[in-house]
Amino acid sequence: MESGLYIVATPIGHLDDITLRALRILKDVELLAAEDTRHTRKLLQYHGIERSVTTYHEHSSTDAMIEKIRSICDSGGACALVSDAGTPLISDPGYQLVRAAQDAGIRVVPIPGPSATIAAVSAAGLPSDRFLFVGFGPAKDSARRTWLASFAFEAATLIFYEAPHRIVSMLADAVAVYGAEREACICRELTKTFETIRRGTLGELVEFVAQDSNQQRGEFVVLVRGSDQAEADFGEQEQELLGQIAEYAPPKVAAAMVADYLGLKKKPLYEWLLDNKNSVA
Repeated sequence: MESGLYIVATPIGHLDDITLRALRILKDVELLAAEDTRHTRKLLQYHGIERSVTTYHEHSSTDAMIEKIRSICDSGGACALVSDAGTPLISDPGYQLVRAAQDAGIRVVPIPGPSATIAAVSAAGLPSDRFLFVGFGPAKDSARRTWLASFAFEAATLIFYEAPHRIVSMLADAVAVYGAEREACICRELTKTFETIRRGTLGELVEFVAQDSNQQRGEFVVLVRGSDQAEADFGEQEQELLGQIAEYAPPKVAAAMVADYLGLKKKPLYEWLLDNKNSVA
């Protein structure tokens, strides 16, 4: 094995979803750094690999870890980084370590494999020629609605991660911002025993999840079809969307968002909001 830091993708659920190359690397590297050693040890035990695992997460010292990696690599050895599940650095800590390794002249090698984002895109039945991963949103409803509104005119399919205790409120906020008829898909517990993949309108999906407590458990990827309004002129439909965004963001912010996505001047949009503040309040 060549010297370097290997960024290794691991299963997101089913423990058989790992490449032969990844297994060889996890077995043979001198140092294996994991976000949570308990998760990684279960994977190693399942595949019959006995070895030590070092903790590295967002609160760990990057300087201390890079010195260990540098020492091993300088002597011709190799190191690996894994996250709890999936491809490291996708909504996971670790990019500081990769940057530090690159700055130290250490070869960084990606070992591709499972990714909840890509798995969801492949099975959602939504446009996949262009998509935008935005990950987890704010925890509080008001902040989340403003955040969701910032993507209101994005033409690409939107990809969100969400926690089980917030999934109903997140979908309800998406309905409020994007409209009940916007097409979407929820992917729950991908590759696990109770995997659910459900496509429909946002209105249908929030009802489906809210009425079944079992659908409020596990890990979620939520995909929302992109807007078809991105290239439109400022007409009645755009006014309606601008009004919706203005319910959760100040007029100047709402006008700036719409102007940015539609390529319009901000002042007319802001003036329209001021003139119609009673009707959009």
